[in-house]
Order: sequence, then structure tokens, then C-alpha cells
Amino acid sequence: MAHREGSLEAPTRHPLEWRKPEFYDRDALNQELERVFDVCHGCRRCVSLCHSFPTLFDLVDESDTMEVDGVDKADYAQVVDHCYLCDLCYLTKCPYVPPHEWNIDFPHLMLRAKAVKFHESGARFRDKLLTSTTTVGRLASLPGVDSIVNALNNTASFRNQLESALGVHHQAPLPKYHSKTIRHRTRPLQEVLEPVPAGETTGKVALFSTCYGNFNAPHLGEDLYKVFQHNGIHIELVPGNLCCGMPKLELGDLESVQALMEKSLPVLTEMVDEGFDIIAPVPSCVLMFKQELPLMFPENHSLARVQRAFFDPFEYLAMRHKAGLLDTDFPRPLGKVAYQVACHQRVQRIGMKTREVLSLIPGSEVTAIERCSGHDGTYAVKEETHANAVKIARPVVRKLDQLQGDHLVSDCPMAATHLASLAEGEAQPTHPITLLRQAYGL
Repeated sequence: MAHREGSLEAPTRHPLEWRKPEFYDRDALNQELERVFDVCHGCRRCVSLCHSFPTLFDLVDESDTMEVDGVDKADYAQVVDHCYLCDLCYLTKCPYVPPHEWNIDFPHLMLRAKAVKFHESGARFRDKLLTSTTTVGRLASLPGVDSIVNALNNTASFRNQLESALGVHHQAPLPKYHSKTIRHRTRPLQEVLEPVPAGETTGKVALFSTCYGNFNAPHLGEDLYKVFQHNGIHIELVPGNLCCGMPKLELGDLESVQALMEKSLPVLTEMVDEGFDIIAPVPSCVLMFKQELPLMFPENHSLARVQRAFFDPFEYLAMRHKAGLLDTDFPRPLGKVAYQVACHQRVQRIGMKTREVLSLIPGSEVTAIERCSGHDGTYAVKEETHANAVKIARPVVRKLDQLQGDHLVSDCPMAATHLASLAEGEAQPTHPITLLRQAYGL
């Protein structure tokens, strides 16, 4: 039977069968890696997305056979190490994803390889530390400690020592820590509003602050409260401060992902039972509950209910606007907005809702840049991959330098900070919800 050149159907994602014993079989993994790499070698459409594909194609082209069978299987790890699970190859480039008979799911294969590596040999201390975001955040945000940590992270001598000791690149921007966390900042803003349901939205929102929103960008909680309450949406914080699990997922530590999910799920389920929709300030955290966790636990009915109730903040606002419930009286124009579309928002398949909402503001010109920032969790922070992260960001940075916008924004705060550190302009990295609050004059 002849194979189709490419699938014309919408991509279909299959569950990650990570709890089966054969999932961790090294020989079976290498066999599947060779099969998929051979298809990728014959296609090469993904060469511009990240460094995994150029690494693979260089290994093939420099081998004795100039085919995948000439590549040492020990070198497969080089390809895996450059994958940061953005999923763009699956959703935007690969013509052989399910329901195609070749059944190529490159991100899930990379995740499996990361999980096998973690299962066999664990991870270095640096990587365990960087992905233990809640623990680090709680310690670094203690009163007085936060100012010391922030000062040290801006000191060249300390950053050089940090690179030597842990392998954290001395030029990579590191997040700031705040002792006045999201709960402290939003408590005085709390209002009780009567929810007005519309379409898929209840008009009653629970903010899952996540570790980054709580410790590193707590001002986003204030901005979300101000904007949502201004639009008649009741908003509360999800009790406790829990990590979504994305850092551990990228490490391949799937057991820790499960443990984090089991801590957060009862709380989120209870809020859904009380009629809340759920939002989070970082696209990666939204994606975990919209896609990654449901694919890991497809049989979990509570998780499926939380998945249906989880929204990107601007997706939520756009849905309210469609129902005629978004205030479009914006007294303050934004000017030129350079908007980098975060990868983990793109793969939610919701469209550019952030641009859609910001474009409602008179006197605002929003230019979307659909290229990866290169930050990608810990990838831009590590000594061995920082240069590649900078290279991946160059097309975006060139566009930013050409635009010379008044604002540099991304729904991913880490991406915006990374790009701002590389761009020539003076625009400060900003979250779009902050701009929306400014436009409202709140």
C-alpha cells in the first residue's frame, strides 16, 4: 500500500503511555528514535524551529553512511538535549503526525527519551535545583533574602561563580524574587462581584498563580485582578501555591509531575465544583492542564473537568468580548506594540487572542512575531545551551530592532525578559495584561 505524502487531517494527539514497563526499555526507545529520525532526515521541514533538528541532520550528514543507520546511538542524546518540548514541530510543521500511518510524535518521543534518561541516571544537581521552582521560590522570597538574592544575581563576580559552580550562564537573565507575593498583593484588591455567565465562561474565575506568578512576577496578580474586576468578572486566588509541573516534565521526571498534579488537582477540582473557571498568568502552566497532564492521565475524570475549565487569560477576555461583556472604553493608547507569540500559547490552538484584545485599544498598533524566543524554561539559562538560545532568538530580536516599538510584550514573562536582554531598543519587557491595565487607566 502506498504511503501518503502528508496528512491533511487535523493533528490527533495520543496519550503518553508512560506507565507501561516497555516505555522505559532503552532498546525499544532507540529503535523508535531511529525510525523517527529516519523520517525526519528525509523531510527536514523542521530545520529552522530549534537546535534539535540541525543537530540530528549534522549527525547524519557527517556519518559514514550519510544515513541514520550510520549515527552512533549514543549520540541520539545530543538531539534529545536540545528539545524543550515546545510542540511546534508537531502542530505547525510535521506532515506525518497522527492520523498519518507513520504516527510521528517528535515531542512525545523526546519526552520519552528524557524520561528514560532520568529513570536510568537521574539528573545533575543544577537541573534538579532549577526545576524545583516552588522550593527555590519559597527560600529566595523570604523577607530580606529576596533583596540579597536579587542583588547577587546582578553582580558580575557572583554570576561568574554561579556559572563555574552550577553551570548557570553568567549572561542569562535570572528572575527576580519578591517577598510580597501574589497573595499579599491581591488581598486588598479582593471584591465580591455577581458572576454573569456568557458562552463557555461563568464570569467567576480562580487564578492559579503558579510558582513563577507568585514569587517572580506577583504584579501580574494585581494586573489580572484589576482588569478582570473592571470587566465585572469575579476573581479569587486558588488556595495554596503549587507548581504546574512543567519544569519537572521538561526534565523527564514524570513521577514528580504526577506528585505535583496530585497535590493541585483536589484544590482545582473543588473550585470547579464551586462554579469557577481557572486561569494562570503563564502559558506553560495553562498548557499543562489543557494538554500535557490530560495526555499523561487520560483516565482521570477530575483532571478532564479541570481541563475543560482552564483558560488562557486573553482567551477568556476574548470570549467575554464576543458575548458583548468586555469594556472597550480605553482612555490611553499604547502606540506600537511588538508582540512575541509564546510557543506554549500557540500550541493551545486558540488563535492570537492577546493580539485580538490589544488591537481593540484605539491608537495601538500590535505587530505579532510568531517565532520562538529561545528561552524555553531552563534552556536559555544553562551554560551549555545559552548560546543556542540566543541564536534561536535572533530572528525575533532582528524584528524587534526593526520595529522599535513602544512596548515589548509576550504572554511568557521569561521570554520577554530574554528578548529584551538581546534587543537594541529601550522598550522594557512587559506582560500584555499589564498593558491592558494601563490602557484602561487603572
